[in-house]
Amino acid sequence: MMNLFLKTDEEIELLRESNLLVSKTLAELAKIIKPGISTSYLDKIAEEFIRDNGALPAFKGYNGFPASLCTSVNEQVVHAIPSEKVFLKNGDIISIDCGTLKNGFVGDSAYTFCVGDVSEEKKNLLKITKESLFEGIKYAVEGKRIGDIGYAIQNYCEKAGYSVVREMVGHGVGREMHESPEVPNYGKQGMGKMLKAGMTICIEPMINMGSRDLIIESDGWTARTKDFKCSAHFEHAVAVKKGVADILSDFEIIEKNLEN
Repeated sequence: MMNLFLKTDEEIELLRESNLLVSKTLAELAKIIKPGISTSYLDKIAEEFIRDNGALPAFKGYNGFPASLCTSVNEQVVHAIPSEKVFLKNGDIISIDCGTLKNGFVGDSAYTFCVGDVSEEKKNLLKITKESLFEGIKYAVEGKRIGDIGYAIQNYCEKAGYSVVREMVGHGVGREMHESPEVPNYGKQGMGKMLKAGMTICIEPMINMGSRDLIIESDGWTARTKDFKCSAHFEHAVAVKKGVADILSDFEIIEKNLEN
């Protein structure tokens, strides 16, 4: 079964195009994230940008999800629905998860942004979460196992005093948004499925400032921390290769706009 999910070099390049469009979309949002902006406005801008670039928003309609983005603020971990009633406030953090469908392949990446002046405590959560993603990516190479990725992320974050969400995991990505294998952000070294060159996966640590326990809110989508402490989320799409993983999405595009 696993061979169904191995991609050719040509397919990986199509996946890269879809994922770079996600990064460019997030970069567009980086320009406008500020106190007073509604999450539904961010969603509108993202959908227009995705469609203007010849793609479809992959999240919209997926299992009934009503929007193009997941916009999760502060204690919301993932899958929060954009709303005209949710306005960003100075000091917030917001995880924006975005997906595209272009040339038959899905792009999927997430970035957690600061809104205005954010506390050092929140900034450190973002720093460690993003660094843990790259720790995990080091192990997305042929011959390693899924557990090696999860262990690297878990170990890095727990040493820093944070907790790792268990219920939500990374996943394979390709013609479908969620393919095999699942990629948890916790695990044991040397355990789980063997990684092979040509596999394409999304690695996405979701890391909490307090307890790892989650609650699903009444909308049936939004996952938030049980203790209302903040959570951060970063996601890259990656092609497994020999030696060094090939990251298909690009945070540098986003961060250039954050600096301006």
